[in-house]
Amino acid sequence: MSDAQKLKKNLTLFDVYAMSTGAMFSSGLFLLPGIAASYTGNSVYLAYLLAGFLILPAMYCMAELSTAMPKAGGTYYFLDRAMGPLMGTIGGLGSWVAVVFKSAFALVGMGAYLGIYLDLPFTITAIILTLAFGAINIFGAKETTFLQRILVTTLVVILVGFCFLGFKSTGLSGTFAPVEGHGPFFKSGLIGFVSTIGLVFVSYAGLTKVASVAEEVQNPDRNIPLGMTLSLITATIIYTLGTLILIKILEPQALYDSLTPIADAGRVFMGDWPFDIGVMLIVVAAIAAFASTGNAGIMSASRYPYAMAKDKLVPEKLSGLGKYGTPTISIIATVFAMIAVLALFDVASVAKLASAFQLLLFGLVCVAVIVMRESRIVSYKPGFKAPFYPWLQIIGILISFWLIIEMGILAIAFTGMVTIGCVLWYQFYGAKRTERRGAIFHIHQRLGQQQYEGLERELMTIIHDRTQAENLSYEAVIARSVMMDFRYGMYDLAQLHDIMIEQSDTHFQIEADVIHRKFSEENLQLRPITKGVFITYQSTADVTQPELFVMRFGPQAKLNLPQAQEAHTLMFLLTPHKPVGLDLRLAGHLAEVVQSDHFETRWLAAKTDKDMNEVLMRDDHFLHGPVSSFPALASQVGKKISEVEIADSCLIALIERGGKVMAATPDTQLLAGDEVAIIGEPEDLTRLQRKLKVGG
Repeated sequence: MSDAQKLKKNLTLFDVYAMSTGAMFSSGLFLLPGIAASYTGNSVYLAYLLAGFLILPAMYCMAELSTAMPKAGGTYYFLDRAMGPLMGTIGGLGSWVAVVFKSAFALVGMGAYLGIYLDLPFTITAIILTLAFGAINIFGAKETTFLQRILVTTLVVILVGFCFLGFKSTGLSGTFAPVEGHGPFFKSGLIGFVSTIGLVFVSYAGLTKVASVAEEVQNPDRNIPLGMTLSLITATIIYTLGTLILIKILEPQALYDSLTPIADAGRVFMGDWPFDIGVMLIVVAAIAAFASTGNAGIMSASRYPYAMAKDKLVPEKLSGLGKYGTPTISIIATVFAMIAVLALFDVASVAKLASAFQLLLFGLVCVAVIVMRESRIVSYKPGFKAPFYPWLQIIGILISFWLIIEMGILAIAFTGMVTIGCVLWYQFYGAKRTERRGAIFHIHQRLGQQQYEGLERELMTIIHDRTQAENLSYEAVIARSVMMDFRYGMYDLAQLHDIMIEQSDTHFQIEADVIHRKFSEENLQLRPITKGVFITYQSTADVTQPELFVMRFGPQAKLNLPQAQEAHTLMFLLTPHKPVGLDLRLAGHLAEVVQSDHFETRWLAAKTDKDMNEVLMRDDHFLHGPVSSFPALASQVGKKISEVEIADSCLIALIERGGKVMAATPDTQLLAGDEVAIIGEPEDLTRLQRKLKVGG
C-alpha cells in the first residue's frame, strides 16, 4: 500500500489519553453505581478500585502488542498475526459487533440525563447523534480527536470538581466508615462483592479501544502505554472517589433506584446554586461522557472492517480511504450498523451481553502475547514489554474467563453465538481468500513442524514503518560510517576491536569498553547477508545514533574468525535502544543493497572509501556531483550547510574537498570546488534532479 493510501499518524499522547478516558466514562459512572451498590452496599467503591487493578493484565498485553504491531484493527490484527486468520476473524468481527452495541448504548444513555431538562425521544436522538459523529469521523482523525479532547477535558474537569465539592460537603473524617443504611461493609457477603467486581469491570473495557487506531498514533512506543496508564489512573481515582461520595450523600434506596446517581448527588450539595447550574454541569459532564464513548466507539469500530478488508477477510471495498484520509466506507458501514441496532434491539440488554465478548477478547489478547514471545520471531520487537511474563498473562486469561462465568448463562450464550457466527463467516468467505498463518506456526516449527515466513517479512515492514519517521535514515548512517580496506595480513577479533576503537576515537567517540563488550566473542553473532558479506549488530544505551564500521579484506588478507572464514567483508553495527527495531531495519536495508544485482562486482572493484560508500548507498535515495552541477547549490556557495535551502527530506551528507571525504556538519561551509553527496526520499531527489538538471 502506498503512503497515500496509509492512515496518517495524527494522534498525539493527549489524543490517546482522550480516547481511552472518554471510552470509559459513560454508564460505568453515570448509570451503574446504584445497581452495583444494591449488590454490595458500602464496599462498592472498593469493587471499582479492584476492578481497575484487574484490567492491568489486558492493558499491558494490549500495550505490548500495539507497540510491536501498531496497525489499524487492534485486537483483530494481533489475534490474526499471532494465531491465524480464523482467530483474527473472531477478534475482528466480534470486536466490531461488541463496540457497535456498546457505542449505541452510550448514545441511548444520554437520554436519561437529557431527560432531566428535555423531553426527547431516546432512539431518534441517538440516531441523529450517530449520524453527526459518523460525519465528524469521515472528515478526519484530527477532527474526531479534537472533539474528543474537548469532551474529555470538560468531563474530567467537572468530575474532579464533583469529587472535590462532594468531599467538602461530607467532610474527610469518617470517609471510609460504613454508612449504616447500607448494612455490613460486604452487604451480600464475599460472593456478592466478587460478583459486583465482575459487574463494574466492564466500566474499564473502553481503555483498550485505542489499540484499534495504533497505526495513526505518533511515537506509539511511548504514547500508547503512557496514554493508557494515565487514562487508567484517572478513571480509577474518579470511579473510586465518585462512588464513595454517592454512598455518603444519597439515601440507600434512593441510590439503588436512581438512573442518574451523579446528578442526584450533585443536587444534594449543589442544589442551592443559582439557576440550578450545579446540576446542569453534571448533565453536561454526563452528555460529554456518553458522547465521547459514542464518538470514540465509531472511530475504533470502523478500523476493524478496514483492517480486515486489507487482508481480504471482508469485502475489499471497506479498505478504501476517502478524500480526508479516513476509511470512509468502513465508517459509513459502522454508522448504519449502529442505526440498525438502535432501531431493532433493546440496546441496553444486548450491550451488557456484548461486554462478555469483550472479556473473551481480553483473555485471547493475553494468549497472543504468549504466542508471539514463544514464537521467538526476531522481528517481534515491542517498544513496551508487559512485565512479569508469563504470570501476568496467565492471570489475565483466568480473570477474563472467570468474569464471563460471573456474568451468567445469557452472557456465555451470546459470546458463543458471536463466536460461531465469526467462524461461519471465515469458513464460507475468508478461508478461500487467504493463505496467511499466525506466529503460532513458529512455535510448531520449534517442535519440528512448520512456520510461516510471511509473518517475519510483515513484521520487518512494520519495524520499517515505526522507525521511518525518526531522523535516522539508512543513507545518513552510511554517509558517516567508517569504511576500511585491508589488503594484507592476518586479523583476529582482538585486532578488529583495536581497529574499531582507533577509528571510533576519530569518528564516533564510542568508549573502548562498549566495543569490547558488545562485540565480544560471546556476543559476536556474524550473520551472512550473501556469500562473503557478514553483519553483526547490537543495541546499546551508550550511543545516541546508529554507527557502522565496514571492513573489506583483499585476497591476501586472512581472517581468524571461525564464524566467517570465507568473508571478504564484515559489518559491525551499533544502534541505540530507541526506536525499538532500528537495528533490524538498518540490517534489512544493508541486506537489500548487498543482495542486489552486480553488488559484489561493484563492491570489490571500489578503489576508495568514497567509492565503497557510494556502492552501499541505495541508488534511488542518493545523488552525487560537483556543486557547480547543482545551480541552486552553486548560488549558495559560502553558506553554512545549516543555512543552505534544499528540498524538505534531502540532506547534504558528504563533501569531498581536496581529495578528502568528510561528513557534512551544520557548521561546514559550502565551497565552490566541493563535490557533494545528497541523500533523501526518491520523490524529492527526482524533483531536485529535474530542477537542478543533474546528470548522475
